[in-house]
Amino acid sequence: MDIRGLLEQVKNNDIDIDIAMEKLKDLPYEDIGYANIDHHRQIRNGYPEVIYCEGKSDEHILGIIKKMSEKGSNILGTRCRKETYEKIKSLYPHCEYEDLSRILKIQNKPVENVGKGKIVVVTGGTSDIPVADEAYYTATFLGNDVERVYDVGVAGIHRLLNKMNIIRDARVLIVVAGMEGALPSVVGGLVDVPVIAVPTSVGYGANFNGLSALLTMLNSCASGISVVNIDNGFGAGYLAATINKLD
Repeated sequence: MDIRGLLEQVKNNDIDIDIAMEKLKDLPYEDIGYANIDHHRQIRNGYPEVIYCEGKSDEHILGIIKKMSEKGSNILGTRCRKETYEKIKSLYPHCEYEDLSRILKIQNKPVENVGKGKIVVVTGGTSDIPVADEAYYTATFLGNDVERVYDVGVAGIHRLLNKMNIIRDARVLIVVAGMEGALPSVVGGLVDVPVIAVPTSVGYGANFNGLSALLTMLNSCASGISVVNIDNGFGAGYLAATINKLD
């Protein structure tokens, strides 16, 4: 909800105080039994609440979307099933879905570009793209100019070096890698901006579903690197967007 706009309407006598109170009655959050929807999050954090769809029933997801849409919020859903999207699409025709990342988007109002620079998402391999795309679409949805540089891992380091003009143009970098997870350390040693490292569960047995990549990134000797959880593209995109809007 645009609280400032609502207050301006009251100030200018364009809306009755009782009507304004009715619009505000479900703030700061709305209890719908199975969820407490945080309608005030955008005021506090600058971004609306995001729906983590995995583990939720279709009915619960639709109920949350309905309440958020009533407040005019833009809606981002992560880890959304394709079947769930099809149900949502039948009720909200402007709903969009990204197959690889399983990102669901409903834009109820224009997205303001709040980023001060460019975010670049880099992957070690093609298998890392689903996680990288989750970061890409999250950061884009939150009002950022985002570019992708995919499949430039350390097994062929010349591929990375050929893209350094794009990488050095970033204000924030998200570097996604599985296997041994060495790519963020390499990138971190070549740039002077924050690097958000994302380990993925891509790899063979001793990769331990991403644990080896996570430990490599946590033990990086390159400075200026932060690390999010395994396969957490959303967390990386959100953090990058938060950094990119700082003055």
